[in-house]
Amino acid sequence: MTSAPPKREQAPVTRWSGALRLLGQTVAVLLLIAVVGIAALAIAVPRITGSVPLTVLTSSMEPGMPPGTLAVVRPVDPADIGVGDIVTYQIRVDRPGVISHRVVAIAVGADGRRLFTFKGDNNAAVDPERVVAAQVMGRVWYSIPGLGFVNTAVDGDARAWLVPTLGAAMIGYALFLVVRSVAFTGARGTPHGRRRRAGPAVRASRSARRARPR
Repeated sequence: MTSAPPKREQAPVTRWSGALRLLGQTVAVLLLIAVVGIAALAIAVPRITGSVPLTVLTSSMEPGMPPGTLAVVRPVDPADIGVGDIVTYQIRVDRPGVISHRVVAIAVGADGRRLFTFKGDNNAAVDPERVVAAQVMGRVWYSIPGLGFVNTAVDGDARAWLVPTLGAAMIGYALFLVVRSVAFTGARGTPHGRRRRAGPAVRASRSARRARPR
């Protein structure tokens, strides 16, 4: 009579665990990319292009630019401004206060200067005073709702290192995922923990060792 030792039961390697692991890694990478992208739009792009990130504080430009919106203002030649543009202008020349409203009319004064009439999208009346070219700070290039509060909280010193740090973190995390994936694959022998099937000669040798006469 011959007998064979009982087969060792192996813990099943389910596809669900691998899928969940991959899903978690993908979500983490996407979130990190989103954070870096937002930081780039709020800090890096304005710095590179000479634009100015401003925070909308009032509801005069709702619904398009509600309070808390980050408005990136890009320098513009006043001669290139047209009706319908959203422009940021100084309330008084060389004073810190600014307003970002839409141009609703353009006229030429007796002295040949262009005079701009502004109005907030959510306001019933136009702004009380017409604006001259010297007051124009720039045209709103793009805006991101909700990000203005972050822009207000992050000071100038923090902006200088925030984007490079986030970029380095994203690259480091990506390298970590690659190294861990390679190490996991090598430890299991084959991807997804599958064992290689033995050839006929190896299977015959194993059968001979298992079968022992009594």
